[in-house]
Amino acid sequence: MTDFKSWLLLIGLSLSISSFAQFPADVGDDKYQPRLGQEGKDVIWMPTSNELIAQMLKTAKVSPNDLVYDLGAGDGRIAIAAAKDFGARTVGIEFNPDMAAFAQRNANRAGVGDRVRIINGDIFKEDFSKATVVTMYLLPDLNLRLRPIILAMKPGTRVVSHAFTMGDWEADKEIDAGQRGYYWVVPANVAGEWQLDGVDVNGKGTLSLSQRYQRVGGNLTISGKSQPILNPTLEGDKLSFGYLDRKNNLHSVKVTVNGSQLKGEDKGGTTFTEVTGKRR
Repeated sequence: MTDFKSWLLLIGLSLSISSFAQFPADVGDDKYQPRLGQEGKDVIWMPTSNELIAQMLKTAKVSPNDLVYDLGAGDGRIAIAAAKDFGARTVGIEFNPDMAAFAQRNANRAGVGDRVRIINGDIFKEDFSKATVVTMYLLPDLNLRLRPIILAMKPGTRVVSHAFTMGDWEADKEIDAGQRGYYWVVPANVAGEWQLDGVDVNGKGTLSLSQRYQRVGGNLTISGKSQPILNPTLEGDKLSFGYLDRKNNLHSVKVTVNGSQLKGEDKGGTTFTEVTGKRR
């Protein structure tokens, strides 16, 4: 066992024994019983506590409209909870064939076998691009390998990770339920120069944006005058920012980004104007 896996085992043992006891006994069977800390392909098996699972799924606002993919499904507890407690359709990807079969039987026993499918596969080879929510409890290096794959997913996809971050991609929220979790929303690609219609009096403007993950900044140029945009925020495909018009009145702009186009509204005082834009 590698030094890092040994360290994780020591940490995980203190956190996971109680969660092991909390998982309903009637979803298991006698065909296969996983061992706490057993080694897999790239990880060791440490179950996530029921409390953290609930908080992770609540933070991601999982609903019956969601398709949840659990990467490294283990005994299926996250996939089962997403289906049973939140009504979502779920797919778990688990490399160990015995564990995958065990997880599917657990889902069937829990009464959600029609909404939970456990795949025996490799998370780096299976296609989970249709997920609206991704959950995982892996290791830091695996999170980093997954990061470009996740960032290429549809903007607005929600991601929750037990224990480990994604390097310099700062989490949108941190979750504390005895164990630590992290939450992200996949951001749209908004970097570049946009030609806007519908801003200020003459309706024309150039928006220049820089971006690092969900953090954005930039300048808006109207009638040849450039100014920094105010309080820019990006959540998924939703971009908002403020600016001052030529009379020094504050405007707020809220748009939805779709590839190289955007559409939304400009609010100045009590006046609303439709805003559209194209990336140059």
